[in-house]
Amino acid sequence: MTFTLPGLLLLLVIAAVCGAVGRAIAGDIRGGLIVSIALGFIGALIGPWVAAQLGLSEPFMVHISGHAYPVLWSIIGAAIVVAIMHVFSRRA
Repeated sequence: MTFTLPGLLLLLVIAAVCGAVGRAIAGDIRGGLIVSIALGFIGALIGPWVAAQLGLSEPFMVHISGHAYPVLWSIIGAAIVVAIMHVFSRRA
């Protein structure tokens, strides 16, 4: 998989936005830009898997340097990860 530098920077920005939106939906967690980017990429892995398990399609894909990035499912996947993090980090 090869990316151009502008394509990689655009992918990082989209992942950051998706992660930030996922964090806002599920409840904010500590961290900044790097955490948002990581959540965006983790959401891009988990979200499409959940969609495939439910038999759903991706309504909004962004193509960057010939590679598709699932924006909607990335946001949903990031929100799922944040929600799971909140469940396991609760203190009694």
